[in-house]
Amino acid sequence: MKQTNLTLLVLYYSRHGATRKLAELVAQGIESVPGAEARLRTVPAVSTVAEATAPAIPPDGAPYVELADLQECAGLALGSPTRFGNMASAVKYFLDGTAADWVNGTLSGKPAVVFTSTGSLHGGQESTLLSMMIPLLHHGMVIMGLPYSHPELMNTASGGSPYGASHWAGADGKRALTEDERVLAIALGKRLATAAVKLHGMQ
Repeated sequence: MKQTNLTLLVLYYSRHGATRKLAELVAQGIESVPGAEARLRTVPAVSTVAEATAPAIPPDGAPYVELADLQECAGLALGSPTRFGNMASAVKYFLDGTAADWVNGTLSGKPAVVFTSTGSLHGGQESTLLSMMIPLLHHGMVIMGLPYSHPELMNTASGGSPYGASHWAGADGKRALTEDERVLAIALGKRLATAAVKLHGMQ
């Protein structure tokens, strides 16, 4: 009987595309682990105008996340651009709607990682990563970062953190990912998937 691959949810919000690129690299790392597959999902923007609504289907990129995605995943990679050293409101709004999953322990015991992009090099990358960890800890998730066995963490002059993958996107959001950022994002996805596979006794 063929063993079904574990689904790892890569959930992100991206305004200008930089966080989306990181998400795709994290997914690439997940897909490199036998027995694991990535499911890319995004969250709709939060409007400042009460009557405005997001389209039912995003115009491009990943589909919108559903609560069923949390139930079906074996682990979570959560990504957001930084907003004054914190996660974007769209990500926080989605997490605020997961109280039933918190009560039911939907995510409890599942591994999780976080990633972010910023407009400036010292624009709150690490505090944003830490802010995303807090609700995941409340959900009972097993939070993982990146170990210093990755030499890129010691040598990077761009993004990269022991708390998770990060990218310095520049003020216009168009700065290309560096090789260090790319390698660390892939490594983060691989680390998440490897942990999930081991937790399920598949390795």
